[in-house]
Amino acid sequence: MASLQWLDRPVLRNPVALMAFEGWGDAGESASQAVASFIEHSDAELIAVIDPDDHFDFQVRRPMVELDSEGVRNITWPQNEIHVVRGAERDVVIVLGEEPHYRWKVFTGELVEALNSLGVSRTITIGAFIGQVAHTLPVPLVGSSTRPDTLTLHGLLPSGYEGPTGILGVLNHALGNAGIDVISVWAAVPHYLSNQEYPPATEALALKAAELLGVTLDMGDLALETRHFLSTVDEALEGNDELQKYVERLEEEADGDTERDQHLMEEIETFLRDQS
Repeated sequence: MASLQWLDRPVLRNPVALMAFEGWGDAGESASQAVASFIEHSDAELIAVIDPDDHFDFQVRRPMVELDSEGVRNITWPQNEIHVVRGAERDVVIVLGEEPHYRWKVFTGELVEALNSLGVSRTITIGAFIGQVAHTLPVPLVGSSTRPDTLTLHGLLPSGYEGPTGILGVLNHALGNAGIDVISVWAAVPHYLSNQEYPPATEALALKAAELLGVTLDMGDLALETRHFLSTVDEALEGNDELQKYVERLEEEADGDTERDQHLMEEIETFLRDQS
């Protein structure tokens, strides 16, 4: 029995897809929050869910008990969902969830089959890694693609990463084998701020995803959250001379460093290996 359950299977117009997963490869929750913003700022329609029973170890990722407004207890299970956002020129299929523990081949196979059945010809996947970068500089974005020539066109640093991978890496490969074009974008999150949500990377990923998808997104809330977050960080740094000097050193290393691209590649490799 398939774990992917259709709630509706709509006919879509020139659809493209966007994907992110919580957990491994989601530093600062930047990628999952970026994709969630596409759902929150539109009239998204839930069209399919993946039953978690076949894919999660519930002793590792336990379901959550919650009380509703009337005091009734409900159980919230790990979620992987497919939404559709209708656009003026094209529709966007959005896959958002949590990286599964089990049966990755089945999980990715069902997702690829679902996207094929919806007529998706291009998919954007996004993630985030911890890097030696400063919060005062623009968020660095690294990319890989089934068509590498498209990366420089979109201002992305090409990644030559080899090593352990997550569900996005497996999906990228499966989608490419199915004839679906894929661009995968990763944002670098400052390691000294990686133990919390990082709005600048969320905004950067959302903007790049919208560009690659060819759609518009209301960035008002994301831009406001970024400004507020950076203002709070700068205020906190005023009383920490050691951290201020460290940030300044990161800025100097990034300024005019001809080998900086290679350094970023090494940082993403270190992050992904440490997470495996």
